[in-house]
Amino acid sequence: MRLTRTFCRTNVDRNAVREVSLAINAAHLFIYFVPEAPEEAAKLGVTEYGPAYFAFRSAPMGAVPWQVTLAAFYNFSPRSVQAMTGVWDTATPEQWQAARFAAVDRALQRVGVALTADEIVEARSLIDPVVARADYAGKTMAAANVSVTLPSDPLVALWQQITVLREWRGDAHLIVLAANDLGPCDCNVLQTATGHFPEAIARATRQWDDEEVAAATARLVARGWLNADGTATDAGIAAREQIEAETDEHCAALWSPAGDANVRRLTSLIMPIHDTFTAAGTYPFRVEAGDARSAVTEAAR
Repeated sequence: MRLTRTFCRTNVDRNAVREVSLAINAAHLFIYFVPEAPEEAAKLGVTEYGPAYFAFRSAPMGAVPWQVTLAAFYNFSPRSVQAMTGVWDTATPEQWQAARFAAVDRALQRVGVALTADEIVEARSLIDPVVARADYAGKTMAAANVSVTLPSDPLVALWQQITVLREWRGDAHLIVLAANDLGPCDCNVLQTATGHFPEAIARATRQWDDEEVAAATARLVARGWLNADGTATDAGIAAREQIEAETDEHCAALWSPAGDANVRRLTSLIMPIHDTFTAAGTYPFRVEAGDARSAVTEAAR
């Protein structure tokens, strides 16, 4: 196992980093599963889930070719991302971003997320400084999202700030994956083998074919991370957790200036977003707030 990275020391508790990362991912997640998203995409002339998904998430980067989206999203196959070809002809990135905010707003209202005005203000007072002082070098999706003008609705604006930090950790995660020589198909196979991502969803959305999955499995078997039957070895499970820990280490400097108390307070303030959508039956699989990696870190990445 080659998992030896050195990061700068910070004072924030690593458990607090993991908890706030999971809470941010969980609060962001609903946009990929609510009916309002495809409804808004249909208004722009796109009715297929895949192209709409890539248009919504790529919009902050501008009208980039699909190859740029593929580079930023990492674990999708080229064939899955190429399906977005033509989305900028049906609507501009600005229109796609506005449609995404409309979907978020409608979904939040439909399920009745009950954050008070004071709680939203407090959450913004905690999250805004983190967004403002973040280092965006190498953080493509986070940098794109921080450039987006915040919408006027306070709760939707909070969600966009959450999105910036969700993408920041996602970008950091991709850096860690690449540094550990875990390629786009390989990370999907390891994630499903360790039980953190439903295989059916991975295969349907990432669209790696059987030959590619078999080759990735063989590479992971050679590393000692998978058994010959594709199940995870103890070393593979440990490697996957170490990759998450390295991502937490990467993120520690992001949260350190806020301090443990503020990080945990932000976690508690935004968790009702996830809880409300879960109670509304939003997700096709179980998403535990305490272990949201199983659906959040990879399901939307």
